[in-house]
Amino acid sequence: MAGLQEGSGENSSNMTYNDDHVLSYLVNGSWELFVAVDENNVMRGAVTISYINYPLHRVAFITAIGGRLIASQDSFNQLKNLFKARGATMIQGYGRPAIVRLWKRFDFQPRSTLLEVSI
Repeated sequence: MAGLQEGSGENSSNMTYNDDHVLSYLVNGSWELFVAVDENNVMRGAVTISYINYPLHRVAFITAIGGRLIASQDSFNQLKNLFKARGATMIQGYGRPAIVRLWKRFDFQPRSTLLEVSI
């Protein structure tokens, strides 16, 4: 999953985790990995999810995504159903402007803008 956290590549000063961190979170059960395959079992995309529990919602938070996992309404509906089966009531994730435009097609609404500075 190149880029890991959406919008920050391996050499970016904005990167907050790398492949080793992703592997560690998956192995210890903090994150889940979902892989999208086509009818020929060719991998087309993957996503890692962490869950955030709030009083009114269980959020499936996209921690890393790659490929064409959320590229069609059908693939997105399948992903939503997987998350619902795990108790999620909402999906969230950070993204660059291109991801914001793409995910608006699936009714994602921008909630806030993350700002940061290294010190």
